[in-house]
Amino acid sequence: MLGRSTGAVLLGIEAHLIQVEADLGGGLPRLVTVGLPDAAVREGIDRIRAALRHTRFTLPDGRITINLAPAEVRKQGASLDLAMAAAMLQVDGQLPAIDKYAAVLAGELGLDGSLRPVRGALSIALAARAAGKRTLLLPVANADEAALVEGLRVVPVSSLADVAAFATGEPTQAFVVDARALLLEAERQPTIGDLAEVRGQTAARRALEIAAAGGHHLLLSGPPGAGKTMLARRLPGILPPLELDEAVEVTRVFSAAGLSRGLVARRPFRSPHHAISFAGLTGGGRRLRPGEISLATHGVLYLDELPEFRRDALEALRQPLEEGSITVVRVHGAATFPAAFSLIASMNPCPCGHHGDGSARCGCTPNEVRRYRGRLSGPLLDRFDLVVDVPPLDPQTFRLSKAGEASAEVRARVVRARARQHERFGGGGPTCNARMGSAELGRHAVLDVRGRELLLRALARFGLSARGFDRVRRVSRTLADLDGAEKIRPEHVSEALQYRHQELSGVG
Repeated sequence: MLGRSTGAVLLGIEAHLIQVEADLGGGLPRLVTVGLPDAAVREGIDRIRAALRHTRFTLPDGRITINLAPAEVRKQGASLDLAMAAAMLQVDGQLPAIDKYAAVLAGELGLDGSLRPVRGALSIALAARAAGKRTLLLPVANADEAALVEGLRVVPVSSLADVAAFATGEPTQAFVVDARALLLEAERQPTIGDLAEVRGQTAARRALEIAAAGGHHLLLSGPPGAGKTMLARRLPGILPPLELDEAVEVTRVFSAAGLSRGLVARRPFRSPHHAISFAGLTGGGRRLRPGEISLATHGVLYLDELPEFRRDALEALRQPLEEGSITVVRVHGAATFPAAFSLIASMNPCPCGHHGDGSARCGCTPNEVRRYRGRLSGPLLDRFDLVVDVPPLDPQTFRLSKAGEASAEVRARVVRARARQHERFGGGGPTCNARMGSAELGRHAVLDVRGRELLLRALARFGLSARGFDRVRRVSRTLADLDGAEKIRPEHVSEALQYRHQELSGVG
């Protein structure tokens, strides 16, 4: 006699449905699991034994073989506990056939028969809907996340008894979530920090607004205490709200990393320490979990003290900065993670931090300064759209300057600029100016004669790369959007070039 159920495992952020088959044969009582199970799956057999002892069910008497298909897919994690238990209980009639409901089961069993939450519930729900399944049974703690998927009936269960009630046809209440209401509620919550608290730093504030309006990458360079970190941490307060599809993608990543059990309704801001490992930044490990660059998807990745990060980790950023995704290949498999983030980084001008600040406090030799700046490769620097010097503030600034423009006012301009981009690109195009490809640049970033001549002179005089040439055009398009201009004007090109020139003459 065979028992069947459908479970799911998570590989990266993608879920794969697994057909679970349980066969009861003669011989001494024994449980065997086949189909490339990892240690967590094999240990699930012991959890199931204990869970059955503490409930009204009993372990079938005989040799039980559990097959997990397809056999070539490595099964990881504890999410198959519930599906394996359901298949085992069907072989001797303790549980009716559950496959007739076109249901997917996912959950980790406790020793008392209760169900604990699993990673990747949203990905499992998406995979179930794509496979034509009608129902998803999973722990109560995962229900609000899985219910974000429309067209799938999500049934929260807290124990094996709840699963048995569903299988016998008892009425069960599906879980429903209003995702748009959650996004609106998140918008009403105050942000931490306001740009009005930043004194002076007009150029850096302007660059921060441009970065937010177009999704551009920004590098802030200046001495310690000049306000680089303070500026970067106020970027979330001027970013536009998340769209629903963006929120769902961010939630998938956070859920796969085990960091969320509900909708992530605000743009992420990730600020890892410079001692982070290569895998911690880019993703990977034995279970292929997303790294910080994926957790920053549709948000901001802030790297403070940029030259102090591992060289190999920084160089690994180059491809995601261009493509918006990263593919991680390890011995146990491969996974592709989203990585469409805005990079904000800060650095000191030298090891002591005081080079060029006019204070005579810098004791670094020219060779030390060159070595410090040489930790950042030219190709990496070339991927920053905006490079801004953040000078130290003089006492007069504190004495005479008024509070700066509030985040709410800046955000209103950013939202209007993003709305123009959304209208221009439509639903199937890039999400912002920074993501424009060659085709979009040719259509939406056309320069007039004066603007093109200005850019060509910069190309010849400052050694601007072809990538830098296109990045200036993207920033120019964002500046035009902030001004509400339909066409890019020469002054937009001129301002965009200022940020590239600082990169070439100062930081690089």
